[in-house]
Amino acid sequence: MEKVRVDSWIWAVRITKTRSAATAACKAGHVRVNGERAKPAQPIGPGDEVRVRQNGFDRIVMVTGIILKRTSASEAAKHFEDKTPPRLSKEEAGFVPMRDRGAGRPSKRERRDLEKLRGY
Repeated sequence: MEKVRVDSWIWAVRITKTRSAATAACKAGHVRVNGERAKPAQPIGPGDEVRVRQNGFDRIVMVTGIILKRTSASEAAKHFEDKTPPRLSKEEAGFVPMRDRGAGRPSKRERRDLEKLRGY
């Protein structure tokens, strides 16, 4: 079975824009292979699950084929199966109270209202 470096593969299938960004993501711990943190040179092959953390969300892909060079997006899509769950919209995620920037510390009344809202 043929294997390839994980940083090279996530760049070749267009998950990251550059090879150096793929390497940096691996070093920062944003890439997991089969549930474990991956170093840039870790070999992967068909059947492996790769999770890449991007913009606060995990992108989950299953490796279906090995690709060594970066090609077109349609060709690259043949080498992985996307298992990423759909993201929730802001309405579905629920109301998140936010304070205005620079509004300062909450008053005693505002703090009690926040605690009541949070259920403390």
